[in-house]
Amino acid sequence: MSVAKVVYEGGVAVLAVSNPPVNVIDAEVRAGISRALDEIRNAPAVKAVVLLCEGSTFFSGADIGEFSGPPREEEYRRLFGRIEGLPVPVIAAMHGTVLGGGLEIALACHYRIAAPESRFGFPEINLGIIPGAGGTQRLPRLIGVERALELILDARPVTARAAADIGVVDRIAKDDLRGEAVAWAEALVAEGRGPRRTADRAVDPGTADPAVLERFRNWAAGEYKGRQAPLTAIEAVRASAILPFARGLEYETELVNEAKATTESKAAIHVFFAERETRKVPDVGPDVEPRRVSRVAVVGAGTMGGGIAIAFANAGIPVTVLDATREALARGLGVVEGILADRVRRGRLSPEEKAKRFGLITGSLDYDSVKEADLVVEAVFEDLELKKEIFRRLDAAARPGAILATNTSTLDIEEIAAVVARPEDVVGLHFFSPAHVMPLLEVVRTRYTARDVVQTAMALARPLRKTPVLSGVCYGFIGNRMMEGYAREAERMVLEGATPRRVDTALEDWGMAMGILAVFDMAGIGVGVAVHRANAHRYPPDPTYYQADATLLDAGREGQKNGRGYYRYEGRQRIDDPEAVELLHARGRALGVPRRSHDDEEIVERCLFPLINEGLRILEEGIALRPGDVDVVWCAGYGFPRWRGGPMFLADTIGLERVYEGMLEYGSRLGEPFRRVHWAPAPLLEQLVREGRSLSGWAAKRGD
Repeated sequence: MSVAKVVYEGGVAVLAVSNPPVNVIDAEVRAGISRALDEIRNAPAVKAVVLLCEGSTFFSGADIGEFSGPPREEEYRRLFGRIEGLPVPVIAAMHGTVLGGGLEIALACHYRIAAPESRFGFPEINLGIIPGAGGTQRLPRLIGVERALELILDARPVTARAAADIGVVDRIAKDDLRGEAVAWAEALVAEGRGPRRTADRAVDPGTADPAVLERFRNWAAGEYKGRQAPLTAIEAVRASAILPFARGLEYETELVNEAKATTESKAAIHVFFAERETRKVPDVGPDVEPRRVSRVAVVGAGTMGGGIAIAFANAGIPVTVLDATREALARGLGVVEGILADRVRRGRLSPEEKAKRFGLITGSLDYDSVKEADLVVEAVFEDLELKKEIFRRLDAAARPGAILATNTSTLDIEEIAAVVARPEDVVGLHFFSPAHVMPLLEVVRTRYTARDVVQTAMALARPLRKTPVLSGVCYGFIGNRMMEGYAREAERMVLEGATPRRVDTALEDWGMAMGILAVFDMAGIGVGVAVHRANAHRYPPDPTYYQADATLLDAGREGQKNGRGYYRYEGRQRIDDPEAVELLHARGRALGVPRRSHDDEEIVERCLFPLINEGLRILEEGIALRPGDVDVVWCAGYGFPRWRGGPMFLADTIGLERVYEGMLEYGSRLGEPFRRVHWAPAPLLEQLVREGRSLSGWAAKRGD
């Protein structure tokens, strides 16, 4: 059955495409549309055409799977040109998410009508490329250079109303998109309105002023530090104002093919596909049925518990929040309502939807309230004995077959599972704060965890809008275990004489979303100190280990919580604080830490090389299934730049030999015991360097 079919309604040819689940414009779709256009051209009674898609959305974009193959831009150009060249009016009737190539094919149509809930955008720069099928040439001709750059560089979808306001959409349908599109086509024919080709328009020169372009270049250089794709997009859009349309398309193709060849693009596309792969667990196939989860309970009404409750309520799942005291419960539910109310104030949620979601959340002081829950998530303070006691009570109260999950970020889940009579029902669900916002969910599988429990956790990520990554049991799992070395070096460098601003700026300029010391301030310095003090027996014999945090906390500096940490705060604004710097440097002197000067390269390498090294240990131990899983954890949960591909992709990019040499070099510079304790290369790193192999090659040989 063809993916494209033509149905005739009087003089209107309705060209409907169906390529589930999201109508990607792949080779089969292109061929199907091309055949349909042949049919339409040979049907003399056709007076107008309506292009639409069946299913949940209009074309959601081009086939990203083709990006690694030979260039396909000529195929898109030719097809879209055929649509635009039809001698009768062509209307794009759009619904769902109209993104990338989907918006480009709509721009090749002569008129555009959209369902009210539709969203429109060009996300290409998030993949290190630019719109390459006419988007950078048609869009400025339609709405001007300035507005075109705003849409392309922002990369986030806009609503149908916003798209109409800027001129991308001509009409918004009321309730019957297809019917209204056909009626409009008939009206255009009756009015004698013919094709209205975007390609025939000239770009408004007033929108292409050199000062406008320079403003966007300066903005892109600051907003997208170190990235080329936004600047390439500006160049392509600039060309639309000075080149004829056909030559502009050719230049756009040259630019997009250059962009595809960059490490930036390869890295972003790697993460895109790695996120798809994380849901695949080798021994948990589609034959394993997930358990039903229609009601949830959360133990702990603190920041994390409240965020988890909101995440489930956002998914439409009723949730009971349990806490030990009436005061704590009331405070927690008050915070939850405040978060939802804030979303209403910012226009992200209607008052009715806010009431509906908050209505799904109920509070309780009684463990009997979990009896009806299909899943219970424990989200209390990181105290192993406390968590064990809670699981004993849950074991007695929860119904048979209910999944018992812990949100611990560091503790041994197998120890927790050992205290219940049904360890096969225990799993780790490590949400990241704020839990209702952050997209990562580490699913931690113990040696006891049943396969259907794993399947349930991975499946549950979809309604929660999370990206799940499976982890084995170890201290800190994937992300926090790797964080140890990364953060350790940042803290060590401020004891050596660097300022917090110096360290954080180097990391942010390299691409991290936030410097690690600022992250500690945001999370609360006491949180990290408590974890390190509770787990002191796990750490190496180094008196300087994580002493910067401890020094600040001992001085009453808790981070953003009380406005003083590594920085001083006015609201959320970071302000350099000489008092903090002196405390840190004095602590370094007291510990006998040698003073050093640090350039950007040393700061970045000293943080990233241990991070990569620990990732290799995690892979060798089987804690993570694939290098891509490690990359997804860091890109989705820790602010690692997607355009650098994650720490494991980065390792191959810069070369494993460079990482190995860097481990030895910094270990030698810092001397004993650091060379032996902190800077010992992972066995897998040594092996791959010795054999001259890449990490991706190693993973491919294992079948990853």
